Amino acid sequence: MATVATPAPDKTVEQEAVRRPRKPPWWKGKILPTYVALVLIYLVVPIFVMILYSFNVSHARLPQVSFKWQGFTLQWYKEWNGIPGLVPAFKLTLILASLAAITSAIIGTLLALALVRHRFRGKGATEQVMFLNIAAPEIVVGAALLSFFVILSTNVAILHSALHPGFFDLFLAHVAFCIAFVAITVRARLAGFDRSLEEAAGDLGANAWVTFQKVTLPIIWPGVLAGALMAFALSIDDFVISNFVAGNVETFPLWVYGAVRVGIPPQVFVLGTVIFVVGFGIALANLFTGQRKKKQQKA
Repeated sequence: MATVATPAPDKTVEQEAVRRPRKPPWWKGKILPTYVALVLIYLVVPIFVMILYSFNVSHARLPQVSFKWQGFTLQWYKEWNGIPGLVPAFKLTLILASLAAITSAIIGTLLALALVRHRFRGKGATEQVMFLNIAAPEIVVGAALLSFFVILSTNVAILHSALHPGFFDLFLAHVAFCIAFVAITVRARLAGFDRSLEEAAGDLGANAWVTFQKVTLPIIWPGVLAGALMAFALSIDDFVISNFVAGNVETFPLWVYGAVRVGIPPQVFVLGTVIFVVGFGIALANLFTGQRKKKQQKA
């Protein structure tokens, strides 16, 4: 019986039948980069304005920032400590922020370890309090801390001399609102932690402290450092809470707020530029260190 040959399908017809996805318009690929560029400009332009006008000449009787460009000068960098009260307030703020960052990093890291690795009564309440501490307005936290310190110093005689508006109150207040930020940052680092590394260290004879020092801490160290730097930035920048509990002690933000009424001296922009340059340098160093470690791991 003869077989009838079926004609081969036309490839051109099949190709036409398959619809190729249409290329999106060219402007759609520009939306996200444009949006990111605008956000970065919005964030960076005020900083560049501060840096620029820290080099501006001022012909006023008192040294004040003039936003009319009058010429380039390094005078304010040479006279960075020429304003009474500014440098002591700046030094006090650096000391306060450093102590608050170190203390918050220690307590926040231990809190994160407890929340991730242990079950205990009140764990849920602790997590809620931690998030409430971040979400609460600073004016509410400041008023609450002031009331708390006043009640303690009034009713507890031994705390009367310690808990009065001043540096110690500032330190306790800054640690109180920085702990939650450190704990959340370290907790995110612990989420992907491989516990088998600690078990291997224990099998090799390491005790709990040696395991933490040699294995756990190096792995979570980027999170601890990030939390400490965040606490430092929050402390050095805080105004509202410090305004409630500082008393006669004057931090850098409080000093600047008081100077605004008369006129901001250019030295404020000088110190702000120094803070920005140091922070930018630390960020770059951290970035280069991370890239170097990745290259070493790939090699």
